[in-house]
Order: sequence, then C-alpha cells, then structure tokens
Amino acid sequence: MSINHAAIPVGDHTLHVAESGDPAGRPFLFLHGWPESWRTWTGVMEAADGARLIAIDLPGIGGSTGPATGGSKLALASIVHGLVERLELADLTLVGHDAGGMVAYAYLRRYDAARVVIMNTVIPGVAPWDDVLRNPYIWHFGLHAVPALPETLVRGREREYFDYFYDVLSVDPSRITPESRAAHVAAYTGASLTAGFDLYRAFAQDAKDNASFTGPTLTPLLYLRGDSEGGDLDAYAQGFRDAGVRDLTTAIVQDAGHFAQEEQPAQVWARISSFAG
Repeated sequence: MSINHAAIPVGDHTLHVAESGDPAGRPFLFLHGWPESWRTWTGVMEAADGARLIAIDLPGIGGSTGPATGGSKLALASIVHGLVERLELADLTLVGHDAGGMVAYAYLRRYDAARVVIMNTVIPGVAPWDDVLRNPYIWHFGLHAVPALPETLVRGREREYFDYFYDVLSVDPSRITPESRAAHVAAYTGASLTAGFDLYRAFAQDAKDNASFTGPTLTPLLYLRGDSEGGDLDAYAQGFRDAGVRDLTTAIVQDAGHFAQEEQPAQVWARISSFAG
C-alpha cells in the first residue's frame, strides 16, 4: 500500500494528512483518539479497496500544528470541516475513534456528512456519560483533566504510560505493534502531549456543547464497539436516540477491545464499508 503525506493549511492550522487508495473513489476520513496518531488507521487502509482513504493527525498532535484549541471537540470539528471543504470531499464517510469519535459527533450535529461512524467511545453529555464518569476503572479521565500534572508525570515516560493502555484495553496487546506504538509516542512530543491531555480537559465544556444541540439529526450513524470492551451497547444506542439521532446502526467487532481498528482492521473495514453501502 502506498501512502502519500501532505501538510495542508486550514485557517491558522496545518494538518498532517495521510492518503491512500483511489483519488476518485468514495472518500473516508479517519480521526484517531488518544493516545494515537494517524498511524492507527494503516491496517484499515490496507484492508480497503476502491475507496479514497484519508487519515489525519488531530490538530495540535503529531504533524498537525497551529494554535491550541483547548481540546474543544466543536473547535476540532470546525477545523476538520475546513479540511473537508478544502479537499472537496463529497459523499463523505467520517470515522472517529475514541476522542476522534467525540469530534465526529460534534461534526455530525453541526455540519453535513453523508454518514458518520463512531467507535469505542462515550460522548460527553450523551448517556451513558454519567455512568462512565462514575466508573472507577475510568480513573484516567480525572487525572488527565488536571492542569499540568499529567504532563509532569508522563513526560519522558510516554512509551511506558501509553503501553499500559494498549496492553490493558486490547484483547491481544501484540496486535498493536512496536512500530505503531513508537509512532504514537512520537506524535505526543512537546506541545502535542498537552494537546492530547486537553482532549480530556475539555470534557465538561464538550458536554455543555452537546447538550445545546436540540432536535433530530437524520445523518446515518454507525456505532461500533469491541466485544471485550464492556458496556451495555443498548444503553449507548438509547443515548444516541434520546439525543436526536434518528438513523442509528450498532455493531460489535469480534475479538477486539478498545483499539479495534488495530486489533481487527479487516473486520472494522468490513463493518464500515457495509454501512457505507
């Protein structure tokens, strides 16, 4: 698979864009989560055929530079929308994992997309958000939201800290390769480390922003979770419906945990491409 890299200006930001596939094919735009980079999507991009596949580093992370957004998912969605307009991506399928899924939800409620896929995440302010916040196993939400402290604790130990999450939250940690882990660590150097933790620091504001979206959305949404990740899929589905999502599909990725796109990339692509029709 050949991947072309470009630095594309969008307003005051410059986004690192990795692209493969057929330039004339139907576009799929992939947004990573934490602690990941564009590199998390390479297996999915390899599994795809006949489509235009675009993965980016989220603004402020890795090769994507520009003014700090504070982690606001609305602000990040606005930058992503600027890229969509610049690349003229018609009939777009927007795919977001983890924090990238939160950005995809903000995009879904504010901008037009043909369809949206959200993977392995809860949406701030959308049920079962409050239940997730009360879960003691989600301790890192609180730690990462503390100003400056996580940077102090993690800087210089990024590999060991990130490895904890890859190892605990995946079915088979070896599926997240050393090359992928090293690429993700490299994406969170310097100011990018703060940009990553800012994704958590913005959760309270994200919840308020999401609560401000009233009324239905007719954009088709696919919600994916790994089968070993836990959580009540029906509760997530009801949360989306109560928030106004009228066209919802849910699916499970078998033999996968939180990092489904790296654990089972072919299966993830099969789910996404089937949803896209």
